[in-house]
Amino acid sequence: MDSGITVTGTGQATAPADVLRLNLSVGHDAADVAAAVAQVAERTDAVNAALRAQGVAAADIYTSSVNVYPQYADSMSVAGYRASHSMIVTTKDLTGFGRLLNAAVDAAGNNLGLDHLQFDVEDKRALMDRARELAFAQARRKADQLATLAGQSIGSIAAVSETYGHAPIREMMLQSAKAGDGFAPELSVTPGEQTIEISLEIRWSWA
Repeated sequence: MDSGITVTGTGQATAPADVLRLNLSVGHDAADVAAAVAQVAERTDAVNAALRAQGVAAADIYTSSVNVYPQYADSMSVAGYRASHSMIVTTKDLTGFGRLLNAAVDAAGNNLGLDHLQFDVEDKRALMDRARELAFAQARRKADQLATLAGQSIGSIAAVSETYGHAPIREMMLQSAKAGDGFAPELSVTPGEQTIEISLEIRWSWA
Protein backbone atom coordinates (compact mmCIF):
# COMPACT_ATOMS: atom_id res chain seq x y z
CA MET A 1 0.00 0.00 0.00
CA ASP A 2 1.37 3.44 -0.95
CA SER A 3 2.25 5.68 1.96
CA GLY A 4 0.30 8.86 2.43
CA ILE A 5 -2.75 10.23 4.15
CA THR A 6 -6.48 10.12 3.32
CA VAL A 7 -8.90 12.60 4.87
CA THR A 8 -12.52 13.69 4.33
CA GLY A 9 -13.69 17.29 4.20
CA THR A 10 -17.28 18.51 4.15
CA GLY A 11 -18.60 21.84 2.94
CA GLN A 12 -22.08 23.34 2.92
CA ALA A 13 -23.52 26.26 0.96
CA THR A 14 -26.98 27.75 1.40
CA ALA A 15 -29.19 29.96 -0.75
CA PRO A 16 -32.83 31.10 -0.69
CA ALA A 17 -35.22 28.90 -2.68
CA ASP A 18 -36.28 30.38 -6.01
CA VAL A 19 -38.52 27.61 -7.38
CA LEU A 20 -41.77 26.10 -6.11
CA ARG A 21 -42.95 22.71 -7.36
CA LEU A 22 -46.43 21.37 -6.68
CA ASN A 23 -47.30 17.71 -7.09
CA LEU A 24 -51.00 17.73 -7.98
CA SER A 25 -53.16 14.72 -8.77
CA VAL A 26 -56.57 14.25 -10.34
CA GLY A 27 -58.45 11.05 -9.51
CA HIS A 28 -61.86 9.61 -10.28
CA ASP A 29 -63.80 6.46 -9.39
CA ALA A 30 -66.19 4.89 -11.86
CA ALA A 31 -67.95 1.61 -12.55
CA ASP A 32 -65.83 0.91 -15.63
CA VAL A 33 -62.34 1.74 -16.79
CA ALA A 34 -63.37 3.88 -19.75
CA ALA A 35 -65.48 6.20 -17.63
CA ALA A 36 -62.78 6.60 -14.98
CA VAL A 37 -60.11 7.40 -17.57
CA ALA A 38 -62.37 9.79 -19.50
CA GLN A 39 -63.28 11.78 -16.37
CA VAL A 40 -59.67 12.05 -15.26
CA ALA A 41 -58.57 13.17 -18.73
CA GLU A 42 -61.28 15.83 -18.85
CA ARG A 43 -60.52 17.23 -15.41
CA THR A 44 -56.77 17.07 -15.93
CA ASP A 45 -57.20 19.17 -19.07
CA ALA A 46 -59.30 21.61 -17.04
CA VAL A 47 -56.61 21.88 -14.36
CA ASN A 48 -53.95 22.47 -16.99
CA ALA A 49 -56.01 25.21 -18.61
CA ALA A 50 -56.71 26.85 -15.23
CA LEU A 51 -53.02 26.88 -14.30
CA ARG A 52 -52.00 28.29 -17.68
CA ALA A 53 -54.61 31.03 -17.20
CA GLN A 54 -52.76 31.90 -13.98
CA GLY A 55 -49.54 32.42 -15.89
CA VAL A 56 -47.92 28.97 -15.59
CA ALA A 57 -46.20 28.05 -18.85
CA ALA A 58 -47.29 24.85 -20.57
CA ALA A 59 -43.69 23.59 -20.40
CA ASP A 60 -43.81 23.92 -16.60
CA ILE A 61 -46.67 21.42 -16.24
CA TYR A 62 -45.80 17.82 -16.90
CA THR A 63 -47.07 14.34 -16.07
CA SER A 64 -45.30 12.40 -13.33
CA SER A 65 -47.53 9.30 -13.31
CA VAL A 66 -50.78 7.84 -14.63
CA ASN A 67 -52.53 4.95 -12.88
CA VAL A 68 -55.62 2.83 -13.47
CA TYR A 69 -56.53 0.01 -11.12
CA PRO A 70 -59.57 -1.98 -9.93
CA GLN A 71 -61.23 -1.43 -6.57
CA TYR A 72 -62.53 -4.46 -4.71
CA ALA A 73 -65.61 -5.02 -2.61
CA ASP A 74 -65.56 -6.98 0.67
CA SER A 75 -66.20 -10.13 -1.33
CA MET A 76 -63.04 -9.39 -3.33
CA SER A 77 -65.09 -8.91 -6.46
CA VAL A 78 -64.31 -5.87 -8.60
CA ALA A 79 -66.55 -3.01 -7.48
CA GLY A 80 -65.21 -0.37 -9.85
CA TYR A 81 -62.09 1.30 -11.12
CA ARG A 82 -59.99 4.28 -10.13
CA ALA A 83 -57.94 6.35 -12.54
CA SER A 84 -55.47 9.03 -11.52
CA HIS A 85 -53.14 11.45 -13.21
CA SER A 86 -50.33 13.13 -11.26
CA MET A 87 -48.50 16.20 -12.52
CA ILE A 88 -45.63 18.42 -11.44
CA VAL A 89 -46.23 22.17 -11.66
CA THR A 90 -43.22 24.48 -11.48
CA THR A 91 -43.38 28.19 -10.79
CA LYS A 92 -41.02 30.94 -9.69
CA ASP A 93 -43.89 32.85 -8.09
CA LEU A 94 -43.25 31.72 -4.52
CA THR A 95 -46.11 33.86 -3.20
CA GLY A 96 -48.73 32.47 -5.59
CA PHE A 97 -49.30 29.12 -3.90
CA GLY A 98 -52.86 29.81 -2.71
CA ARG A 99 -53.88 31.35 -6.02
CA LEU A 100 -52.64 28.41 -8.09
CA LEU A 101 -54.15 25.87 -5.75
CA ASN A 102 -57.53 27.57 -5.82
CA ALA A 103 -57.47 27.63 -9.61
CA ALA A 104 -56.82 23.89 -9.67
CA VAL A 105 -59.56 23.24 -7.09
CA ASP A 106 -62.05 25.26 -9.13
CA ALA A 107 -61.17 23.15 -12.18
CA ALA A 108 -61.26 19.68 -10.59
CA GLY A 109 -63.32 20.03 -7.39
CA ASN A 110 -63.06 17.15 -4.96
CA ASN A 111 -61.12 15.14 -7.53
CA LEU A 112 -58.03 17.25 -6.93
CA GLY A 113 -55.29 16.23 -4.52
CA LEU A 114 -52.14 18.04 -3.43
CA ASP A 115 -49.63 15.32 -2.67
CA HIS A 116 -46.81 17.62 -1.63
CA LEU A 117 -44.94 20.76 -2.49
CA GLN A 118 -41.23 21.33 -2.82
CA PHE A 119 -38.99 24.36 -2.72
CA ASP A 120 -35.68 24.25 -4.54
CA VAL A 121 -32.85 26.27 -6.03
CA GLU A 122 -33.07 26.06 -9.81
CA ASP A 123 -29.37 26.59 -10.64
CA LYS A 124 -27.19 24.85 -8.05
CA ARG A 125 -23.85 25.32 -9.80
CA ALA A 126 -22.64 28.27 -7.72
CA LEU A 127 -23.77 26.52 -4.52
CA MET A 128 -21.94 23.34 -5.46
CA ASP A 129 -18.77 25.26 -6.32
CA ARG A 130 -18.80 27.01 -2.94
CA ALA A 131 -19.53 23.80 -1.01
CA ARG A 132 -16.72 22.05 -2.89
CA GLU A 133 -14.25 24.83 -2.05
CA LEU A 134 -15.17 24.65 1.63
CA ALA A 135 -14.88 20.85 1.64
CA PHE A 136 -11.43 20.99 0.05
CA ALA A 137 -10.23 23.65 2.50
CA GLN A 138 -11.41 21.58 5.46
CA ALA A 139 -9.73 18.44 4.10
CA ARG A 140 -6.47 20.32 3.57
CA ARG A 141 -6.50 21.68 7.13
CA LYS A 142 -7.01 18.18 8.49
CA ALA A 143 -4.24 16.78 6.32
CA ASP A 144 -1.79 19.50 7.37
CA GLN A 145 -2.52 18.92 11.04
CA LEU A 146 -2.21 15.16 10.77
CA ALA A 147 1.00 15.46 8.77
CA THR A 148 2.50 17.71 11.46
CA LEU A 149 1.49 15.25 14.17
CA ALA A 150 3.08 12.44 12.17
CA GLY A 151 6.24 14.40 11.47
CA GLN A 152 5.62 14.33 7.73
CA SER A 153 5.03 16.82 4.92
CA ILE A 154 2.12 16.81 2.48
CA GLY A 155 3.00 16.05 -1.12
CA SER A 156 0.85 15.79 -4.22
CA ILE A 157 -2.77 14.69 -4.37
CA ALA A 158 -3.07 11.03 -5.35
CA ALA A 159 -6.87 10.68 -5.52
CA VAL A 160 -10.11 12.61 -4.95
CA SER A 161 -13.67 11.32 -4.65
CA GLU A 162 -16.79 13.41 -4.18
CA THR A 163 -20.14 12.76 -2.50
CA TYR A 164 -23.02 15.16 -3.10
CA GLY A 165 -26.06 15.68 -0.90
CA HIS A 166 -29.03 18.03 -1.01
CA ALA A 167 -30.60 18.81 2.35
CA PRO A 168 -34.24 17.60 2.42
CA ILE A 169 -36.57 20.00 0.64
CA ARG A 170 -39.44 21.16 2.77
CA GLU A 171 -42.55 19.12 2.03
CA MET A 172 -46.16 19.71 2.97
CA MET A 173 -49.15 17.41 2.88
CA LEU A 174 -52.65 18.84 2.54
CA GLN A 175 -56.09 17.34 2.27
CA SER A 176 -58.09 18.00 -0.87
CA ALA A 177 -60.32 21.03 -0.60
CA LYS A 178 -64.08 20.68 -0.85
CA ALA A 179 -65.41 21.99 -4.11
CA GLY A 180 -66.51 25.58 -3.72
CA ASP A 181 -64.56 26.07 -0.49
CA GLY A 182 -61.01 26.10 -1.80
CA PHE A 183 -58.09 27.47 0.15
CA ALA A 184 -57.76 30.98 1.46
CA PRO A 185 -56.30 33.17 -1.31
CA GLU A 186 -53.74 34.50 1.11
CA LEU A 187 -52.62 30.98 2.07
CA SER A 188 -48.85 31.20 1.96
CA VAL A 189 -45.89 29.00 2.63
CA THR A 190 -42.36 29.84 3.72
CA PRO A 191 -39.68 28.82 1.21
CA GLY A 192 -36.75 29.08 3.59
CA GLU A 193 -33.26 28.26 2.34
CA GLN A 194 -31.89 25.22 0.56
CA THR A 195 -28.56 23.65 1.49
CA ILE A 196 -26.06 21.80 -0.68
CA GLU A 197 -23.52 19.55 1.06
CA ILE A 198 -20.45 18.10 -0.61
CA SER A 199 -17.94 15.71 0.93
CA LEU A 200 -14.51 15.14 -0.58
CA GLU A 201 -12.29 12.21 0.25
CA ILE A 202 -8.76 13.22 -0.69
CA ARG A 203 -5.57 11.20 -0.59
CA TRP A 204 -2.25 12.98 -0.37
CA SER A 205 1.11 11.32 -0.82
CA TRP A 206 3.85 12.19 1.60
CA ALA A 207 6.35 14.67 0.19
